[in-house]
Amino acid sequence: MAGALPLGDPAPADGRLPADLTPDIAVPFSAYLHVPFCRVRCGYCDFNTYTSGELRGAKQEDYASTLLREVALAQGVLSDADALRPLDTVFFGGGTPTLLPAGDLGRMLDGVVSAFGIRDGAEVTVEANPDTVTPEVVRTLADAGVTRMSIGMQSAVPHVLAALDRTHRPENVSTAVHAARDAGLDVSVDLIYGAPGESLADWETSLDAALALEPDHISAYALIIEDGTKLARQIRRGEVPAPDDDLQADMYEAADARLSAAGFAWYEVSNWARHDGNRSRHNLAYWRGSDWWGFGPGAHSHVAGLRWWNVKHPAAYAQRLDAGDSPAAGRERPDAEARLLERVLLQSRLVEGLAIDEIAADRRDRVAGLLSDGLVDPTAALRERRVRLTLRGRLLADAVVRALTD
Repeated sequence: MAGALPLGDPAPADGRLPADLTPDIAVPFSAYLHVPFCRVRCGYCDFNTYTSGELRGAKQEDYASTLLREVALAQGVLSDADALRPLDTVFFGGGTPTLLPAGDLGRMLDGVVSAFGIRDGAEVTVEANPDTVTPEVVRTLADAGVTRMSIGMQSAVPHVLAALDRTHRPENVSTAVHAARDAGLDVSVDLIYGAPGESLADWETSLDAALALEPDHISAYALIIEDGTKLARQIRRGEVPAPDDDLQADMYEAADARLSAAGFAWYEVSNWARHDGNRSRHNLAYWRGSDWWGFGPGAHSHVAGLRWWNVKHPAAYAQRLDAGDSPAAGRERPDAEARLLERVLLQSRLVEGLAIDEIAADRRDRVAGLLSDGLVDPTAALRERRVRLTLRGRLLADAVVRALTD
C-alpha cells in the first residue's frame, strides 16, 4: 500500500481552482489516468495499487464509468477557469492498466479526448504487464488511439523476477513487444536493477535481452527500498540483503555503455531513447513543469503552480464522485523557494540541463566545484551557461542538487 498523502490545505468540494490562479493555455497540458489494480503486489512497490482482496466497496468493472465522472468534473473546473486546452499527452499508469478490458481503456481515452480535445500527433501511452498483453488487446487499444506501449520487463533473469515478486515469464515480454509492433505502436521497456541476489552478469543479461527486442525507448531504474513495502520488511529482518550502492553504480555504467553502443541516447538520468522523437513526452511534461490533471484514486495534478491529490482508496474515490463532489483530498501552492528546489531537482536530470541563471544567485559559484569534481560538463557550463551532468554526475545527481540548493 502506498504511503500517506501529503499534508496540505483542504480542497473544495466542487474542485474549483483559486480565483487568483492565472493558468496559461500556451503551457502544454496532459492527462494521467491511474488504474489502481494489480493481480499481485510486488514486494518493492509502494504505488497506490490494490489487489482484488483489497477492493472492499469498489468494483473493478465500474472503474471506467467512475473515472469518467472525474473527467466531466475536470472539464467544468478548467472551463470555468479559462484553462481548457487540448491534450498533448495521455498516460495510463498503475497498477496494471491492462487488467481492465481494452474496451474500458478505450472508453476512458475517448472520454478525456471528448472533454479536452487532443493535438495532432499526441502521445498516448499505456503501461502493461507482459502477461496481460495479447494481439487482440493491443489492436483494440491502437484502434482507440493509443500510440505507445510501456512494457514492464524489469528483468530477463527468472531468479531476479522472483526476488521482485514479478509473476510474468521472460518470454512473454517478447510476445508483448511483437504484438505492440504489429499494431503499429511505439514500444518502451522498463528495467529495474539492484534486486536482491542480482549480479552484474544478471543485469547485463537483461540489458542484452532488452536490446534484442529492438524497442524505441528503455527506462532503467535503480531499485529503491520504500518504507512499508514487503521488501523493506525482508531487509529489516535480514532475510535478503539491501541494495549495494557500488554494485548499482556499476550496473548504471553498464547500462549506459551498452545502450549507447546500441544507438540509444540518454535524455533523463534513467531514460534512453533511440531517437529524440522516441522520448517519453508525457514524462518530460512532468520534468519540465507543464500542467496535467491526474485522474483516479491517489492521482496528483498540477495547474499553474497549484497541486492537488485525490483520496487514495477506490471506494472513497467512487463515493465522492457519486455524491457529485471532487475526489481531491488536499492541495497546496508551493512557495518560490520550494518551486526553485523542484526546478533544480528535475531540470538537472535532463540532458539539456539547467540554466545557471536559474540557480539562486548565492549558490551559482558552487558550479565551479562541481566542474572540478567532474560532475558537470565543462563545455555546457562555460559556453552555454548550463549545468549538464557528466556520467559521474548522473551517478551522483542527488549530490549535485544538494550543492546547488542547500
